[in-house]
Amino acid sequence: MEKLIEVTSGICGISTKQVSGCIKLLEEGATIPFISRYRKEATGGLDETEVEKIRNTFNSLKELEKRKTTILETIKEQNNLTPELEKKITDCYDSSIIEDIYLPYKPKRKTKAAIAKERGLEPLAGIIMKQDVRSPDSEAKRFLCDEIEEISDALDGACDIIAEWISENINARNTVRRVYSYEAEIISKIVPGKEDEGIKFKDYFEYHSILKRIPSHRLLAILRGEKEKILKVTLKADDDKIISQLDKIFIKGSSPAIEYIKKSIKNSYKRIIKPSIENEILSNAKEKADNEAIRVFAENLRQLLLSAPLGQKRILAIDPGFRTGCKVVCLDEHGGLLHNETIYPLPPQSQTSKSMAKINTLITTYNIDAVAVGDGTAGRETENLLKKMRFERSVQIFMVSEDGASVYSASKIAREEFP
Repeated sequence: MEKLIEVTSGICGISTKQVSGCIKLLEEGATIPFISRYRKEATGGLDETEVEKIRNTFNSLKELEKRKTTILETIKEQNNLTPELEKKITDCYDSSIIEDIYLPYKPKRKTKAAIAKERGLEPLAGIIMKQDVRSPDSEAKRFLCDEIEEISDALDGACDIIAEWISENINARNTVRRVYSYEAEIISKIVPGKEDEGIKFKDYFEYHSILKRIPSHRLLAILRGEKEKILKVTLKADDDKIISQLDKIFIKGSSPAIEYIKKSIKNSYKRIIKPSIENEILSNAKEKADNEAIRVFAENLRQLLLSAPLGQKRILAIDPGFRTGCKVVCLDEHGGLLHNETIYPLPPQSQTSKSMAKINTLITTYNIDAVAVGDGTAGRETENLLKKMRFERSVQIFMVSEDGASVYSASKIAREEFP
């Protein structure tokens, strides 16, 4: 727990003491609005956006810890867990790096490399990988047997093993990941014969764009078309550029073994690394597009929910209360704040006459059309007082739900609207 708090503190840029206090409250079941409004002394005055960031970061790290535990147990069962490897995984808090570290130990189906290892070709692969052998063919002769009758078969098997080693190399994967992240192009084409059925996707029958720059709604539409088997979607990157960069990582000097290393690099990239990174990059792009779509939907919904139910009317709104008084605001036709203050018409202060006179003055001064009273504590008592009053102008009185008001009032957007 202490380590997770420390890492959360570093990621969020908030002191460990504040993070610790916040996590303790969250673990006890306290909500974000409650913590940000009523437990400032425990968090050092964190606002709701900081509390939310701490919660999300801490929860992500907890999930990562579970994944690390599974990975460590799997490697331990294989008798491959060294103190150095355990420390490397334990100290890492980047999920992509952890998965790359785990890749060589991840249980695999029976691959070409696995078959080659079963046939005893791993030592030959190691010899070729070192690139200091004078004659790969001569070395391969030593591995001929009933299952491996030709030198070419032995060398092909060794290349399959080398290809797997390359695919598990963190530096190699990051190289491919970097090119795809910045330069990959997404291409969509119509599946032959689906033109009529997929007419709603006609804009994407022949479409291409840099993945990094594609608008989120277009990406989601393309992926929907693929899911409905209307579109065929591919990612394209500069394969020659990537292979050239991988050559620089693995090829050392000049040696007869280089042609086999180059063959293994190309095989590893096209058969193993490329499909894996493409899936990863496309998945990340979809997640970002989903988040953007949710943001746009939320903003549209917000505008709908905030549309005035009475139309453009001037409103006097009251948040009732006993000890702390009734908070009163006057709003214009567009929801703009005209006036705010606190009155005390109810016990224990019981300044009823003074408070009602104040409300009457505000209604007249700001040409109020309707009064809204919150249905929380002291709501009915306040409504009853208002209904007994006689106003100088015709005014409607409504009891309104306070559901969500507390959450909203402690939000970033509320502070931006009414600082």
